[in-house]
Amino acid sequence: MSQPPLPTRLTRLFGLAYPILGGGLMWLSDARYVGALANAGCMGFITPRSFDDEAALREQLRRCSQITGGRPFGVNLTLSARPQANAGVRASLETALEHGVRHFETAGYAPDALIRAIHEAGGIVIHKASSVRHALAAQAAGADAVALVGMEEGGHPGANELPTMLMGALATARGQFHVPLVLGGGIGHGSQIAAALALGADGVLMGSRFLVSDEVSAHAAYKNHLLDCDEHSTVRLLHTLGNTWRVLRNDTAAQVDAIERAGAADHAAFGTLLDSRVARDRCYGDGDWRGGMLSLGPAIGFATRTEPLAAIVEELIRQTRAALAHLNASTALQ
Repeated sequence: MSQPPLPTRLTRLFGLAYPILGGGLMWLSDARYVGALANAGCMGFITPRSFDDEAALREQLRRCSQITGGRPFGVNLTLSARPQANAGVRASLETALEHGVRHFETAGYAPDALIRAIHEAGGIVIHKASSVRHALAAQAAGADAVALVGMEEGGHPGANELPTMLMGALATARGQFHVPLVLGGGIGHGSQIAAALALGADGVLMGSRFLVSDEVSAHAAYKNHLLDCDEHSTVRLLHTLGNTWRVLRNDTAAQVDAIERAGAADHAAFGTLLDSRVARDRCYGDGDWRGGMLSLGPAIGFATRTEPLAAIVEELIRQTRAALAHLNASTALQ
């Protein structure tokens, strides 16, 4: 970290140098990626659902601690609308706590009990929501910080159809948040970080921009394809089924789009097309980006080369400071 810290309420809460959180990337938020974020002065969240069992999760936590040398890192705990899908969430929480993790990102439905359990263990929680209403509910439930994600978010932005910056402006203008506020969705440049800070937010949540970092465990052929993508290379699907998913435009996305447009009434109509393990094996593993639902946001348009994650963060902070300096200069009295 050659850049001086950029302090906000978020950095003070999480013990960071910079107000940047790395989004939990399914199949990809492992020790190497999350550890690199921590070492770069940011924070990432290991995703337990990416691993086969608790033993594999423990190994990732051990590796991450070794990589970071004691710097804090987090764990993502996502709650599904289907109760049976949440069976392993508490076990993952206990495993993380036993390892010493005290920073958590929660997402999904009815997080109140989970937030209480984390607090009882001395942990800190940021809850990710796709609407101001849900973010306020999380604050009321005790979340120490909230992240608002707009429709630009890669992956699952919820049913929300509002852009990130509009929601951020609404949230801060209403003055209802007393905890740190983070904005996510479509953010991949330092000028956007400066814009979020100017709105009154305390930091940003990013994911797609980091996909081309050296530490992300995805096949080089996939990363090379991402470098050819622009802001038009993603598409929002499954909105009619209440499960919006923003993904890379590829063969699978085209098939899913056609089935949805034909009037699919439930997820069964798509067969195995929605199985995210296809993305893990075929794309992230073998490099064939044409197959699988590959979560991706339009911020990938800012990626121009593969490089260490620390270099990406350094560039983002330089861009942020330049944007803030430009804002100060352009508004100064002559």
